Amino acid sequence: MDCLFCKIIAGEIPSAKVYEDETVYAFKDINPMAPVHVLIVPKNHIDSVNGITAENSAVVAHIYEVAAKLAKELGIAEDGYRVVTNCGANAGQTVFHLHFHLLGGKALKVEMC
Repeated sequence: MDCLFCKIIAGEIPSAKVYEDETVYAFKDINPMAPVHVLIVPKNHIDSVNGITAENSAVVAHIYEVAAKLAKELGIAEDGYRVVTNCGANAGQTVFHLHFHLLGGKALKVEMC
């Protein structure tokens, strides 16, 4: 598979890892949009939100647990943070491996569609 995030998880492409367990891998975004910008990805390849099924949906709950843990460790839990995922090209998804952005460390603009 020619997936950027699968290669990062496999260690084929370097990353600034901030967390790893048997299910997820989290690393600093190379183009941060906030002082804290971490990507949290499932180790098993899922293309997008559209690929979430009854068989693999537990990983999403775990990702949110990891996001809360990292927010505390990275010092953004008290002031607030955002967890975002994009689904499809029109939504801004550029890597087609399900991933969640953990953003914080400053006041984030509220943008409504």
